[in-house]
Amino acid sequence: MRAPGDILLVSCYELGRQPLGIAVPAAFLERAGFRPATLDISVESLDEARIASAKLVLIAVPMHTALRLGMRVADRVRAIRPDAHICFHGIYATLNADRLLGRGGARRGRADSLTGGECEPVLVALAESLERTLSGGGDHVSPIDIPGLETAAKSASPVLEKLPFPAPSRARLPVLGRYAKLDRDGVTGLAGAVEASRGCLHLCRHCPIPSVYDGRFFVVPEDVVLADVAALVDAGATHITFADPDFFNGSAHARRVVEALHARFPSLTYDVTVKVEHLLKHRALLPVLAATGCVFIVSAVESLSERVLAILDKGHSKADVVEALALTRAAGLALRPSLLPFTPWTTLEDYREIVDFVVTNDLVDHVDPIQLSIRLLVPPGSLLEKHAEMTPHLGKLVPDLCTWTWSHPDPRMDALHQAASAIVADAAMTHEDAATTFERLRVAATGVHRERSRDEKARRPKAPRLTEPWFC
Repeated sequence: MRAPGDILLVSCYELGRQPLGIAVPAAFLERAGFRPATLDISVESLDEARIASAKLVLIAVPMHTALRLGMRVADRVRAIRPDAHICFHGIYATLNADRLLGRGGARRGRADSLTGGECEPVLVALAESLERTLSGGGDHVSPIDIPGLETAAKSASPVLEKLPFPAPSRARLPVLGRYAKLDRDGVTGLAGAVEASRGCLHLCRHCPIPSVYDGRFFVVPEDVVLADVAALVDAGATHITFADPDFFNGSAHARRVVEALHARFPSLTYDVTVKVEHLLKHRALLPVLAATGCVFIVSAVESLSERVLAILDKGHSKADVVEALALTRAAGLALRPSLLPFTPWTTLEDYREIVDFVVTNDLVDHVDPIQLSIRLLVPPGSLLEKHAEMTPHLGKLVPDLCTWTWSHPDPRMDALHQAASAIVADAAMTHEDAATTFERLRVAATGVHRERSRDEKARRPKAPRLTEPWFC
């Protein structure tokens, strides 16, 4: 079992980034003496030779898109190597345990086991148990034989404990040039992603993380973060994305990390994700971010509707968004809001307000047009699944899509979603200027065309951004 390739780590999609979902497990496995192979199907073809040699296939599913692609990978593994043990790991593994494990049916599930949360030691235990089973003459290992995995396999309970982190192992991953890059006004540079923390303190109802971490988060030691950054810089990175769900969950830790990063790599830039309420609470840290190389902040604004924000339990108001925008601009930082414009509670006027807010606040080049077509996703186990505001709108659970269907009480909103999705898809195909796309979206929502002024048509300085616009 210690032969190279006996274990295959598979990543399906991580926002266009070189995947931490296999770099971190690879480091844990290597520390235990294993030599796993890796495969990232977002940039590599599905290598049947790597699958054929694998006895254990670990599929990372940190997000919904990755899960749907991962299920297809599992089907191919079953066809190519039927005796391989398949384990799904990540947030969407635990949320979709019934579907992945094949509960309630006679057929073997896509997964033989699964785990989530701080699960890397469980993956090592799985590899060690499989090794023992195979050395004893067995040809397949059951989840119940694996210490620490029985609970995960039967009840999908995540692992929530502080880990002794090694630095992620990236040597076997595709080169950074195959992933999303930083674009600063048309000049691109290689980018890599690191984690300074995992999990989240907050319980936003539409987010899958609270369903797994239940308001807990775990910091990654500063020396481990800096070692990972150093490896990415050696690989050519000039920009770092901190992939933490909220960089300010541990604000003191975050400050120490960025100050140490800047002292060691003074020309390196980075971006972070921070909740609106944390931008206000920790406003004194914004100049620190600017001084240490931060070029933009992603923040989950989601909506400007007070009702929608309350149902989602976002912890901020429209006035807070306006204040956060002013604070970041005063600090010299670009704010890139993420949006959730289609929910069962969003009205047509709410949508129009979002589009107008983006345009009137000069955020056209801070918001990727696809954000104006995002529709609420309700996976199994979501905090919204049984919420009183959600249940009247729920349809059926679609297993292959791993989500609940829902319809809007106003048919115009479902029609607008279809129209917005078509506009955004067309704009992406033709590389349309964002201002033109936002005007088309505004027309779809209002039916009225507004002629742009000469200043609006003039060339605008582009806000820093990553070249991958998708995010779930």
